[in-house]
Amino acid sequence: MATLPAGARTFLSRPRTATLTTLRPDGPPHVTPVRFTFDAATGLARVTTRAATRKVRNVSAGGRAALCQVDGMHWVTLEGRAVVTDDPARLAEAVRLYTARYRMRPPAPPDLVVIEITVDRVLSLNL
Repeated sequence: MATLPAGARTFLSRPRTATLTTLRPDGPPHVTPVRFTFDAATGLARVTTRAATRKVRNVSAGGRAALCQVDGMHWVTLEGRAVVTDDPARLAEAVRLYTARYRMRPPAPPDLVVIEITVDRVLSLNL
């Protein structure tokens, strides 16, 4: 995993919304607001979502994604290889971490999946 700048771990633990950027099959970016979790020990960021979403289709076709959390003049972007899974154990871990971060359970549609991003690049400003 890429090294986190000083202060980034604390910044990423705040219960904020971020943008998730994936690429459509024909090339243009798809940017959507999401709630997410980041496990600094493993370098894994997670986004729970519905299986039929554009972001899931993009990750399945392209395999990379970027999350950017912004607060005023401070921001962190996490980039890396992304996969989609509906594995029950991995979904349970994503839900557990989300619940701890946002103090509420995420939506639980019947087609819930998790996008897992193995972070290999970190960019930041003013942290």
